[in-house]
Amino acid sequence: MFEKYDTALDNWIEGIVASGDDDALFASGYLQGHFAVALAELETDGDIDNALLDGKMEKCLETARGELSDADYALVEAAWAQLRGQF
Repeated sequence: MFEKYDTALDNWIEGIVASGDDDALFASGYLQGHFAVALAELETDGDIDNALLDGKMEKCLETARGELSDADYALVEAAWAQLRGQF
């Protein structure tokens, strides 16, 4: 089941690298790290579904809000919405 999310992330990143601008590359790279942590935590728990992943990513986005400028946060939030649409 985790493979579905890894595959979606890999495909999404490949698309960004192939056609993304600097902002998209930044946002996808930042989000990729948080996404990997969220998946690892859920894998440790042994359970994953979209709702659990959404909850983990919401916590990650809360962290991002404190780390990033408003403009960069908006890029990361939009990147999450785009990646989320891949599931």
